[in-house]
Amino acid sequence: MEEQQAPAPQEEVTTPAAAITEQPTAAAPAASEAGSASERNARKERIGRVTSNKMQKTITVAIDRKVKHPLYHKFQNKTKKLTVHDENNACGIGDIVRVMETRPLSKNKRWRLVEIIEKAK
Repeated sequence: MEEQQAPAPQEEVTTPAAAITEQPTAAAPAASEAGSASERNARKERIGRVTSNKMQKTITVAIDRKVKHPLYHKFQNKTKKLTVHDENNACGIGDIVRVMETRPLSKNKRWRLVEIIEKAK
């Protein structure tokens, strides 16, 4: 009787294993979409001022921030210039814009324009 009982659990294990392998393949696209959505939410956003729009579909944005000096405790202005993709060439010099991190679009371009917050006067 022991010989008959031993094959029975093996058959049961095989059947659920097949069911388990089928379930992740059906759920895999949903999981990958959820993963990409969480990556998109983690992308950096910055607000800055357009300093140049002389290139086609590209603008240069200056991001200003204040940093406290570690020894003298005085605040200093630090500026970082980003090369940003502007698909419609909608920005002018002096505009305040919101930019978001994206995949590399060229050698230096890793940001894209999200919106123009304020047009220059």
